[in-house]
Amino acid sequence: MSRQEKFDLAIVGAGIVGLAHALAAVRRGLSVVVIDRDAQANGASVRNFGFVTVSGQERGQVWRRAMRSRDIWLDVAAPAGIEVIQRGVVVVARRPEARAVVEAFLQTEMGEGCLLLEPEALRSDFPELAGQDFAGGLWSPHDVRVESRQAIPQLAAFLAEKHGVEFRRETAVHQIEPPDIETSRGLVFADKVIVCPGDDLATLYPDRIAQYGVTRCKLQMMRLADPGFRLPAAVMSDLGLARYSGYAALPEATALRRRLEAEQGDALDNGVHLIVVQSADGTLVVGDSHHYAVTPDPFASERVDEIILEEFSAVFGGPPPRVLERWTGIYASATGRTMFADAPREGVRLVMITSGTGASTSFAIAEEVVDELFGSTTADARKIA
Repeated sequence: MSRQEKFDLAIVGAGIVGLAHALAAVRRGLSVVVIDRDAQANGASVRNFGFVTVSGQERGQVWRRAMRSRDIWLDVAAPAGIEVIQRGVVVVARRPEARAVVEAFLQTEMGEGCLLLEPEALRSDFPELAGQDFAGGLWSPHDVRVESRQAIPQLAAFLAEKHGVEFRRETAVHQIEPPDIETSRGLVFADKVIVCPGDDLATLYPDRIAQYGVTRCKLQMMRLADPGFRLPAAVMSDLGLARYSGYAALPEATALRRRLEAEQGDALDNGVHLIVVQSADGTLVVGDSHHYAVTPDPFASERVDEIILEEFSAVFGGPPPRVLERWTGIYASATGRTMFADAPREGVRLVMITSGTGASTSFAIAEEVVDELFGSTTADARKIA
């Protein structure tokens, strides 16, 4: 490649974080190349619910980023051919302590547009749920769900075909000294570089990553057979109210967590909470769990899956449908930190989301990083037709 073929921006990593930065850049008229070591996305970006979670995100900046990212998902979905499969979430309050958390949440700015569902309304609006002993629930219209296995490649194709983003697949990046980027397939030239390494803690800038205390989180998930009903929205439960910071940081969550420790300590010990979403073919994606290590083992625990399915049965009543698929996922994690954008050298940014919120916050974070790196503003962005 000649130096005349230089890009405005090179992005290392073609997961959701990298693709979000590519989108933010092309909306500003920049030329972009994306470099990734794999032939296709196969990491955390496709091993998840595809659930763009707004309600329950950490209060303040993270919640605002989730709202903005949700808007961008809806903006880009139709042009990219991405189907929005579900909208909204119902958070079942199985216990009075969980209802108290819901009521407190509704008093915050995050509860705007959301509703408290009385037990009768919960049974009427969501007859798929067991419901008879529930204390109520939360309805949020803010969340959306896509099928991540399809949405990530569709977004990449959209960026390539409609916006001229060049993808260099099966290519590893060895060294970055803008404008020179040394890869396993020769030099690539770009004025500026954004590194989005996912859970790769060792290849590029490991010393910088180590300063943020990053480790890895392993999760377990399943796909269940079509249960014969259709969920109008995603479903969560008490365990999510005790885990998601937007709920769990509320003072009212202390009593809920105390009761969960007494009644479902095994779930808390394994970082289990319940999310259930439904795909276009009727199958259910169900999870998940959280275990932390610098190098998590690759083995899925049957007991952990049982704990997840026990919560599913408590919420939906009766035995769960047949398990069709099981998988693990791994993402970068850092205690007390949802993300960071580091500047290891001039013209280079290192961006990691360390909270499992890539689908929910990447688009907003990408706008911020591209704005800072190029000195542009969101108002300058060209709308996607």
